[in-house]
Amino acid sequence: MARRSAPLLRRVLSSPAPAPAPAASSPLPGHGGARRTVTYMPRPGDGNPRAVTLIPGDGIGPLVTGAVQQVMEVMHAPVYFETYEVRGDMPTVPPAVIESIRRNKVCLKGGLATPVGGGVSSLNMQLRKELDLYASLVNCSNFPGLPTRHQDVDIVVIRENTEGEYSGLEHEVVPGVVESLKVITKFCSERIAKYAFEYAYLNNRKKVTAVHKANIMKLADGLFLESCREVASKYPGIQYNEIIVDNCCMQLVAKPEQFDVMVTPNLYGNLVANTAAGIAGGTGVMPGGNVGQDHAVFEQGASAGNVGNENILEQKKANPVALLLSSAMMLRHLQFPSFADRLETAVKRVIAEGKYRTKDLGGTSTTQEVTDAVIANLD
Repeated sequence: MARRSAPLLRRVLSSPAPAPAPAASSPLPGHGGARRTVTYMPRPGDGNPRAVTLIPGDGIGPLVTGAVQQVMEVMHAPVYFETYEVRGDMPTVPPAVIESIRRNKVCLKGGLATPVGGGVSSLNMQLRKELDLYASLVNCSNFPGLPTRHQDVDIVVIRENTEGEYSGLEHEVVPGVVESLKVITKFCSERIAKYAFEYAYLNNRKKVTAVHKANIMKLADGLFLESCREVASKYPGIQYNEIIVDNCCMQLVAKPEQFDVMVTPNLYGNLVANTAAGIAGGTGVMPGGNVGQDHAVFEQGASAGNVGNENILEQKKANPVALLLSSAMMLRHLQFPSFADRLETAVKRVIAEGKYRTKDLGGTSTTQEVTDAVIANLD
C-alpha cells in the first residue's frame, strides 16, 4: 500500500489547485468581507411563528405599536400578534389579557396612562404584580450620529419591580394625615440582585452598582444592600460598588460613563432610568422590558411622557425608535437573534444618517416617515 500511495500523492500535489468553495454566507455590508457567524443552533421547530400579546395602549401607543407591526411584517419576522384594547382608566386589566400573556409568555405594549392623584390604580403595576415581572431592564446608551452632552454612555438600569414605595399600601390615618408603607423583603432584594449579576456575567459587563438610601432608611435599604453584598460575593469577577441615590443622580449628570450595570429598588430605579435616558439621547430612543421567571413584557424603557401629548398625537409625530428597539429585545428573547440584529442595525442606520428624526431628536419627521426609513434600511 505504501508503494502505491507515493505515485498517487505525487499526482495530487502536481495537479492544479481546486477553485475555492463558495462562501456559506454573504459578507456583511461595510464589514470588509467579514462572514456572518452562527449566533445559535436552533432546535427543530424554533422557526415556528410565535404568538405575542399586543397592547397598543393610550395616546401615542397605537402609533408606535403600529410602526412595530409594519416592520415585523416587512421583515417576515416569525411572530404574530394577539391584540387587546386596554386603557389606563380601566379599573383592572381584563382577565382575557392576563390569560393571553400567560399563554404566549411574551407581550409588547404601548404606554398606559396612569391617573395622577385620585382615580384607578396603575395598570402597569397590576400587570407586573399579576405576572410577577420582578425585573425591569432599561438600556441607556449613546447612538452614533445623535449628539449628546456626554459620550461613552452605556448603562443598564435593573430595577426591582414589585415592592418598595410602589407596593400600593396607603391609607389615611386621620383626615389630613396619610401613611404610605415602603416594603422591602429579603426574597425580592436577593432575586433582583441575582438577576443583575447574572445579566452582567452573561453580557460581559464588568461592574454592578447598587443604588440606595441606607444612610437614612437603615432597615429597608439596609436589607437591600445586605442582599446585594451577599450575591456580589458569589461573582468575584465582577466589580461591585454602592452609591447613595442623591449622589448617584449628581454623578450621572456629571460623569455617566463611570456606570455599567445599576441595580436599584423600585422608586430609585424609575428616577435613575429616566435620568440616564435623558443623558444618553432621550426617552424616545431607550428600549426596555419587564421580565419574570415565566413571562416578559416589552415596552419603551424610560417612562417619562410615554403616552405623549395631544400635539404629537394629532401631528402623528411620535418617536417609534424606543419601541422598535424594545421589539428587537423581544425577538432576541424569543430566540430570533438574526431578526433582532437586522432591526437594530436598521434603526441605528436611520439615527446615524439623521435625515429622518422626530421632534424630540431635533427633526420634523412623522412616525410613518421614520418607520419607512427603518424599513428601507433593513438588510
